[in-house]
Amino acid sequence: MEGGEEQGQAAGGRVFFERVLLPHRSLPPRSFRLLMLTLGLVGLGVGIICVSVGAWPVCGFFGLDVALLYVAFRLNYRTARQSETLRLSSKAFTVERVSVRGERRFWRFQPFWLRVVLEERRGRSNRLLLTSHGKSLVIGDFVAPPVRRELADTLSRALLQWKSSLLAAQDC
Repeated sequence: MEGGEEQGQAAGGRVFFERVLLPHRSLPPRSFRLLMLTLGLVGLGVGIICVSVGAWPVCGFFGLDVALLYVAFRLNYRTARQSETLRLSSKAFTVERVSVRGERRFWRFQPFWLRVVLEERRGRSNRLLLTSHGKSLVIGDFVAPPVRRELADTLSRALLQWKSSLLAAQDC
């Protein structure tokens, strides 16, 4: 396994498998804007009623609630910038990870020795690892546990197909 800070593209050759992992967001940006507009209008309406009956301090709390909700959603959407690209080519298995801040890290594995390990941990979420030569890399930490299970199966099958095609090519 080569890894760390080096930048790079996938090793040349035919691509057998490629998948980009992204965090799931249940509220799309358009719906977020609609939600914030609705909350703002409700807050304004309630604020006008409160001012008319003399309870003007309540307006500030409605505004604060909407502002805090906006900040919480923005922070949540910020984490959606992270991703992992998994690519199995004829020469290497590569993982490219983009952090929330946009920092890129790149790992390269020799696919023949690569193992996919799904750790089922009691009372905690499962964990998906790529292991080779005594070292391991955790992948897909930000996706749901069922997605990690499916990914482990898919990766194992892709590696098996890659090895089969390699052996078939040697027999010719």
